[in-house]
Amino acid sequence: MFSGIVETTGIITDIKIDENNKHFTIQSNISKDAYIDQSIAHNGVCLTVVSLTNDTHTVTAIKETLEKTNLDTLNIGEHINLERSLLANSRVDGHFVQGHVDTTATCQSIREVGGSWYFQFKTDSKYDNLMVPKGSICINGVSLTLVDAEKGSFSIAIIPYTYEHTNFKKIKEGDVVNLEFDILGKYIINYLSKIEFPT
Repeated sequence: MFSGIVETTGIITDIKIDENNKHFTIQSNISKDAYIDQSIAHNGVCLTVVSLTNDTHTVTAIKETLEKTNLDTLNIGEHINLERSLLANSRVDGHFVQGHVDTTATCQSIREVGGSWYFQFKTDSKYDNLMVPKGSICINGVSLTLVDAEKGSFSIAIIPYTYEHTNFKKIKEGDVVNLEFDILGKYIINYLSKIEFPT
């Protein structure tokens, strides 16, 4: 379980293809404290540390993960958002994030307005009922608040600190990002879909 508060960004230093899987090696300032079998969110994707060096850690993404996230689009030298799992006594400064990406979205536009940045994203309209204005959403592992949500699209605003300390400053129009919708909303919609209402 995560909070969507990115600790740091890492740089992908190596990618190895192993049949349907990809092994990503990442250099970061938390890699030296990582341990084998640890869960770390990478752009919001919960992955397990499988090997270590002094300043890097390696994780493996299987075929299903590569197909459902933006990890398969990443290249050596790119920045990736990192967050270690929550401690039981941690404050949840963002919102509860599982590290299970639901889908991806494509950046349509980026506007700088008075020192903040507004991002517009396009995604499949079948997810419209999981997004509400001022509700929570996790994008590339970052806990954010929706500014608005329309049919097949939504926007968020990024404060300068978040912009500078995550890979949002690297996102360009046309780039693909990972989305995880609020877990409470997903449970409510799942529950309501199974209720038989009287006619």
